[in-house]
Amino acid sequence: MSSVAGRLRRLAAAVESSEDAIIGTDSSGTIAEWNPGAEQLYGYKAEEVLGKPVSILIPPDRGGDFPEIMQRIRRGERVANYETVRKKKDGGLVEISLTVSPIFDKTGKLVEASTIARSISERKQAQEALSKSEEKFCKIFRESPMALALIRAKDHRYLDVNESFEHLSGWGRDETIGRTPFELAIWIEPAERVEFVNRLLTQRSIRDLEVRFRHKNGTERVALSSTELIELENEMCFLSVIADITSRKEAENALERMNKALKAQTALLQSREELLKIFVKHVPAAVAMLDCNMCYLQVSDRWCADYALDSSQILGRSHYEIFPDVPERWKLLHRRGLNGETLRADEDCWDRKNCTNWLRWEIRPWYNSERSQGGILIFAEDITRRKQMEEGLSNVSRRLIEAQEQERARIARELHDDFSQRLALLAVEIDELKKHLRANNKVSVRLEAMRTRTLEMAGDIQALSHELHSSKLEYLGMVPAMRSFCKDFSKQQKAEVDFESLDVPRSVCSDISLCLFRVLQEALHNAAKHSGINQFRV
Repeated sequence: MSSVAGRLRRLAAAVESSEDAIIGTDSSGTIAEWNPGAEQLYGYKAEEVLGKPVSILIPPDRGGDFPEIMQRIRRGERVANYETVRKKKDGGLVEISLTVSPIFDKTGKLVEASTIARSISERKQAQEALSKSEEKFCKIFRESPMALALIRAKDHRYLDVNESFEHLSGWGRDETIGRTPFELAIWIEPAERVEFVNRLLTQRSIRDLEVRFRHKNGTERVALSSTELIELENEMCFLSVIADITSRKEAENALERMNKALKAQTALLQSREELLKIFVKHVPAAVAMLDCNMCYLQVSDRWCADYALDSSQILGRSHYEIFPDVPERWKLLHRRGLNGETLRADEDCWDRKNCTNWLRWEIRPWYNSERSQGGILIFAEDITRRKQMEEGLSNVSRRLIEAQEQERARIARELHDDFSQRLALLAVEIDELKKHLRANNKVSVRLEAMRTRTLEMAGDIQALSHELHSSKLEYLGMVPAMRSFCKDFSKQQKAEVDFESLDVPRSVCSDISLCLFRVLQEALHNAAKHSGINQFRV
């Protein structure tokens, strides 16, 4: 009797300390038990509800689910994870998940029903937020000015493309989805595609890769592609952002021909300066020819088009008069070019009055027939759209990571708040049952083994919950969270992890700390799985 009383005391303590609402009702539906968790969830004190019908918690439009639950309970069934809505003391509604268990006396008669209720409002809100995030991602995907393509990794079939991709490739969305790039003959060299996929699977991200592709009309073009390997709905996919740079490649080739022409001897033709002017005028790129005083001698048609200028109105005028907002640092580069240096930049920002432009430029000296320097040539290509494409890809990747982390946090809460508590209660009940069966040695041994495995499962689930979503990372910071993870990993894997932190700032932004924390988790798990050793240094 004393052991039974002790067990009842422990169970009563567990009920009182539980954060879940635990309610006991008799066979007629009258409230007989009401724990602090129920008080917290519904707002009623125990003395306000004891002896009253449980229907006071049921909204008028949900009255039909209570008889259904009671019928199942009277048949001896256990109702698990039943999602519904209940009414609080202040009249507000709360979304909950119910688990209702029947309790019978020795004769098999139903005497009571035990109900465990948990609020799922936060989970519903998280699901709704995730749904809105996915809708926003789809809208961004559809309306992006960049060509976007989503391809399944396992069979290379298109899952989706946007309107910009249709314009770039000539293939409609309905013609593309479900087919592979090989079936559409988009890749001119299939071997390049195979090499690209192998690199992507290894590196997980490839930026600014130049590829040749075939338009639907049969013309060959050049694209700049940035691709990420992402996980979408438990499937690995390729997300590609593509820009047509055929015109740019033609301009680069023209510039290359121009550079070769500058080096070639032109003794049989006109003077070097006149030949260069003719070449600059007709080159299909933004090129300006200036003298040693930075005055225009010649400009290409593309230069005039890019900067909305008329060549007849700028020849002979100073470059700084035409562009008074030229930064001082560029003026210094011009002077270096006039001293014979060749200078270039793949990316440079030009903050203008009403906008910001990104340019790829090159400054090269030119020489006259007497082989003395006559001035400089400036080649400038506007790459603002490419920078927007890179920023767009970065934003898409960040949104995907945020959605994944929200799902990790939701699963972690479910594991920690539900399954861990159930296993702990199961371990207590096994322990009590073992005490009643001490006389049966074999049964006691098996019960002890079951209890040990149950506690191990509870520990593993709790560890998995912490790995999915580390609250220490959020509240204590990156280094303490990493140190704690290494300590837990050592116990779980029975390994030795030497953790050392050197010159790490106390505050690291959440995106970077989360990224590094996930890298640490993946690295340690891979090392333990594949290295065959049990000593690691972080």
